[in-house]
Amino acid sequence: MDVRSRNNVRVIGPEGGRAVMLAHGFGCDQNLWRLVAPVLAEEFRVVLFDYVGSGRSDVSAWREERYATLDGYAGDVLDICRDLDLRDLVFVGHSVSAMVGVMSAAREPGRFAGLVLLVPSPRYIDDEGYRGGFSEQDIDELLASLEANYLGWSATMAPLIMGNPDRPELGEELTNSFCRTDPNIARVFARTTFLADSRADLATVRVPTLILECAEDMIAPREVGAYVHHAIPGSRLVTLAATGHCPQLSAPEATAGAIAAFAREGV
Repeated sequence: MDVRSRNNVRVIGPEGGRAVMLAHGFGCDQNLWRLVAPVLAEEFRVVLFDYVGSGRSDVSAWREERYATLDGYAGDVLDICRDLDLRDLVFVGHSVSAMVGVMSAAREPGRFAGLVLLVPSPRYIDDEGYRGGFSEQDIDELLASLEANYLGWSATMAPLIMGNPDRPELGEELTNSFCRTDPNIARVFARTTFLADSRADLATVRVPTLILECAEDMIAPREVGAYVHHAIPGSRLVTLAATGHCPQLSAPEATAGAIAAFAREGV
């Protein structure tokens, strides 16, 4: 199957520019980068895509056995890298895609020049000596609610995830994004996301890494950003003056500026 059609791959920006790949998180698609991508494309070759099962990807290519672990999503990233022959790549992963980027760089390190981990979380469930932001019961209830009524769950949770209650249009945009996803696919992606424990993968990072966190984020609290920063030697941690879990929508100028500065000077 043609990878570019399968993953709805789009490339914008100057042909000779450094490649910057933007990877979306759970319940999202490449459209959530719409305020950041054009700014980056003024200087960089920006690669946008949808994971299989998201956005305008070829849903017929989705297989539960592949996408029941983050390895399947890393497989999508690496398939695109091979198809476009990407080298010296700066990978920007939002939310769960931050860990997908870590795994991808470990599997084919020669392709990656740097990682930008945007509001990352290697584990959402609290553990001894680790605060992920949720108890095991919290996640069990979240998944049960999602599986019982995905559209209702989306309408309730998306505005909370987005934050910024004074800007309800942002919550509505995320709700609509969630609701475009097939509920059966969303159920698998949610379990893959919220039950993952990728903490051990952080030790595999060997490229310059920028961690971008928000000042307030109910999904990835600042303790998580500090944990990721300490787990990746030499990484940089920047706290954006933003709230919520989607700063590419709520604070696009600051997000694009931090990514561009890192891609230009940090790698």
